[in-house]
Amino acid sequence: MRQFMTTAVEQRKDFTAPFTTHPMECAWASEAIFFIHVEKVSGTAPRLEAKVQISVDGVHWVDEGTAFESIDEIGHQFVKVRHFGNWLRLVANVSGSEALFNLTIHLVLKE
Repeated sequence: MRQFMTTAVEQRKDFTAPFTTHPMECAWASEAIFFIHVEKVSGTAPRLEAKVQISVDGVHWVDEGTAFESIDEIGHQFVKVRHFGNWLRLVANVSGSEALFNLTIHLVLKE
């Protein structure tokens, strides 16, 4: 039987500046999918750029190479990740004048 886990790494949280998600230890999994659900957007020319980072120890992080398309409206986005080692997180930047994104971010892991 395959193992899977879904976790909300951020739940209906407002973001107005650069941020990183809560890191998840996931060495047991062979696939991961990050979901971003944008529930509210405000400001002038708001833009969210997010990419996946990996870590060997949960302290030192490097870009994995997978990135979301630029986000500027309410909706759902996802990216798939493989060959990620031990730890995963997202790093993101919010830009625009008085930009605000209300987000729920999930990580789904499967073996």
